Amino acid sequence: MPALAARLARVQVAASTLMTLRARELRAQGVDVVALTLGEPGFATPRPAIEAGYQAALRGETKYPPQDGTPALKAAIQRKFRRDAGLDFALDQISVGNGGKQCIYNALAATVDPGDEVVIPVPSWNAYPLMTTLLDGTPVFVPCPQNNGFKPRAEDIEAAITPRSKWLILNNPNNPSGAACSADDLRAIAAVLRRHPQLWIMSDDMYEHLLFDGFRHATMAAVAPDLADRTVTISGVSKTYAMTGWRIGFAAGPKALIKAMVNMQGQVTAGVSSVGQAAAAAALDGPQEGVAEMIAAYQRRRDIAVEMLNTAPGLNCHKPEGAFYVFPNVAGCLDKTTKTGRKLATDEDFARALLEEAHVALVPGSSYGMSPYVRVSTASEESVLVEGCRRIVAFCESLR
Repeated sequence: MPALAARLARVQVAASTLMTLRARELRAQGVDVVALTLGEPGFATPRPAIEAGYQAALRGETKYPPQDGTPALKAAIQRKFRRDAGLDFALDQISVGNGGKQCIYNALAATVDPGDEVVIPVPSWNAYPLMTTLLDGTPVFVPCPQNNGFKPRAEDIEAAITPRSKWLILNNPNNPSGAACSADDLRAIAAVLRRHPQLWIMSDDMYEHLLFDGFRHATMAAVAPDLADRTVTISGVSKTYAMTGWRIGFAAGPKALIKAMVNMQGQVTAGVSSVGQAAAAAALDGPQEGVAEMIAAYQRRRDIAVEMLNTAPGLNCHKPEGAFYVFPNVAGCLDKTTKTGRKLATDEDFARALLEEAHVALVPGSSYGMSPYVRVSTASEESVLVEGCRRIVAFCESLR
């Protein structure tokens, strides 16, 4: 067999994917598994978006679309940024990708050279360091401890920056912790970034609308407009509008960077589904009442999960400001033994034993750069979440 590329040695399968696959295997064997792994909204895509996609197909909008996005969707994105953040982007400062993930990859692929460093506050979505490593860059992690609400501190970011630093990635609200930075938090970070003009800034705002208790979203391009010429903002319709399968994300930022990102995309996938783009435009411009209903449901699920998990011996669960995850500390469960005699030394051991013995699938915090934690997705239906949390509590109570 001919040799495969050496870069494959640097590619890992995300832990959330591995845990989901294992949960599916157990289900196929007839095991009743509660999967709380993926960030998959437990709601249907809004009907107006579905109708818009259908009508676009009927009109014959099924040909190759423009590589950077259809004019209709880019105009809707332009209005969205103006409405939500007071940001004005020209159409050539906006690009559309196959999900926000492709937009992030495009940005890194267009800028990262071998040895360049990407500064990543952790816990973080594992795609950031995996992409960086694939592109011959070096991820540099900035710990964001629970006692600071899992939020990045300006002084810690500054300590991580070196002459090789190329990017700072901010995910707000954060996956996996749900932590959200305020405008003041971002202003403190912006003060650091002004001293390091070689740094690009990525604001991954995919969960921007999923905020609770009146917390207001802030994004770097709006908080620090003087840094706009090196800030790219990533968002999409996946989380806010329950449109994960439509695969529509978008980026807005400096014209030269966006042009380079579109070039990168053209080498891999070219344009994005024209029908999906019509649906996304309708979601962005259409009625937003359904979003408010989803947010209320996610807040209720967060409260349920935090309350139930904090009754479990050995768990300590912080209440996050946003997203649809909670990120409990499992340190109090380590160095204990399960009913079947498994010794729990790490959060990976905890997650594996929980799946095999209590049939609940979670993702270990180690895959997000912080241990000993686990990520619990609260995006599932309330009854599923309650049953999963009930099993977690019982599992923790059974440890000896």
